Amino acid sequence: AVVSTQSTGSASLLYKSTKALRAYQPVAVTCKRYLADAPNTSFARGIFLGELREEELFPYPDVLNEEQKETISMMMEAGHSFFQETNDATANDTNEQIPEDQLDQMRALGMYGLMVPEEYGGIALTNTMYAKFGELTGEYDLGLGIHTGAHQSIGYKGILLYGNEEQKEKYLPSLASGDVFACFCLTEPSSGSDASSIKTRAVLNEAGTHYVMNGSKIWISNGGIAEIFTVFAQTPAIDAKTGETKDKITAFIVERAFGGVSHGPPEKKMGIKCSNTAEVYFENCEIPVENVLGEVGGGFKVAMNILNNGRFGMGACLTGTMRMLIARATDHANNRKQFISNLREYQGIQQKIARMNLLCYANESMAYMLCGNMDRGAPEYQLEAAISKIFASQAAWDVCDETIQILGGAGFMKDVGIERWMRDLRIFRIFEGTNDILKLFIALNGVQDIGKKFKSAGTVGAMMGLARSKFLPAAPLKNKVHSDLSSSVDMLRGDISKFSVAVSEQVIKHKKKIIEQQVLLNRIADVAILLQSMASVISRSNTVAEKGDTSEIALANAWCADSHQRIKILIEEMGDSDVTKVDDAVLDVGKMSLDANGYLAKSPIGC
Repeated sequence: AVVSTQSTGSASLLYKSTKALRAYQPVAVTCKRYLADAPNTSFARGIFLGELREEELFPYPDVLNEEQKETISMMMEAGHSFFQETNDATANDTNEQIPEDQLDQMRALGMYGLMVPEEYGGIALTNTMYAKFGELTGEYDLGLGIHTGAHQSIGYKGILLYGNEEQKEKYLPSLASGDVFACFCLTEPSSGSDASSIKTRAVLNEAGTHYVMNGSKIWISNGGIAEIFTVFAQTPAIDAKTGETKDKITAFIVERAFGGVSHGPPEKKMGIKCSNTAEVYFENCEIPVENVLGEVGGGFKVAMNILNNGRFGMGACLTGTMRMLIARATDHANNRKQFISNLREYQGIQQKIARMNLLCYANESMAYMLCGNMDRGAPEYQLEAAISKIFASQAAWDVCDETIQILGGAGFMKDVGIERWMRDLRIFRIFEGTNDILKLFIALNGVQDIGKKFKSAGTVGAMMGLARSKFLPAAPLKNKVHSDLSSSVDMLRGDISKFSVAVSEQVIKHKKKIIEQQVLLNRIADVAILLQSMASVISRSNTVAEKGDTSEIALANAWCADSHQRIKILIEEMGDSDVTKVDDAVLDVGKMSLDANGYLAKSPIGC
């Protein structure tokens, strides 16, 4: 009877949706795609199509040889010594700057050229080695980490990715040594998440030798101390398709020494106070044409790929933060006695500690899966990087919040130090792409892939495929997985299939207007993030188990079981009309509040 009922449902879906699908046009998305027409090599993209791409999962990346492991171990030891003996994170926070003697020691440690090739004076770390070293700033001083990250993760990253040989030879040695600092200049007063709307403009002079730049950038990390700026500006460019001249974004390498570059005072911030943040102004700044980074008109791609490439380090950095916070919380729970027993004896505390461990484990698994696959030469990792950034920034915030809760009143006190971490962590959900925008980026990319699949398959073929896949889990794994992980693998396979069908049904239902359904898109992204996390912990724990250590299987299974329950709810909500009505009612309240320009209700006591 169950089979009969489900079959009838499929037939009904096929019948009712055929007409809608005939009218279907490829979904227009607001985000830009960089490998839109390339073969899919991304696990995260695959799940939207009901694919479980094992080649992206197994084995879990083990990309460091013995020499590299020895190198990073020595660097970590030196780094621990620096942060414990020299760096004073509390003083840096209070004074809102890093002392020059500390900067000198950071230069001596090579902290400004970690991924720069040796021929340009750098240490030439791999992505995985860089991520591991980044755990130190996460553990000790996030403000200092922002300073070094703004310099090399995004500040001069464009020169590494897109610079020609002359540009690399000219700029990288002094940047790698830390003799000069770099910054990344994209955000403007009227352009935040909508990077394509920037107003800064650069126009080629009559001689054709220099671009003259005018405009301003805000909230630029290292903006007040940098000598080298990666700047994005609108430039007149000829459209290859139409031959018309249109404004397109171009990336430039700008030196303060060019003249016409100035900055405002350091911004007063909630957290990461020791990192310099300032507004930067360009007034008739003359930039040699040889300082165009990449192609004229290709700046948007440069900017997005710099951010994509730079995001991978955040997950590892915040792993360091979460490990430290968990150590603080468990130490307090083990030693603090209330109501006769230590806090550790109470289920409420045990649950919090468990959740913190699971969040850290999932985050760490995704972070090193990402950078490991990058080191293995994965050509596409945009969605995985966005997922890692979203998850890490939210997980670290949650772990910090629970640490304060476990410590109680002590956690609220400045001298204990946890409040600094909470202040520092708040920015991570905002910068390098707000989590809200990145969720839309994830969901809309997946929706676009589904739309392309429907278009290529044709109406009947697409609907028949959807009807069949509605009851079939993703294909069985070809790789042998530890038997104790079998239930987690089954959950993952089933959830991927159900997710793909649920999203496909919404694409058919909303067609182009799905880009307006941001509540729905957020649910879609949330499921994609959870599926990525499940796959990562399964792969990691399985690889560890293959080496004879099954200790991580409990972590992986607990995370997968919890994620499976949340995915089930999210998928049910996608197609539930009653949930849609609730969403509409909530959105109406939001609209009314915006119309009223404030809180809607009057005081209950009438005055």
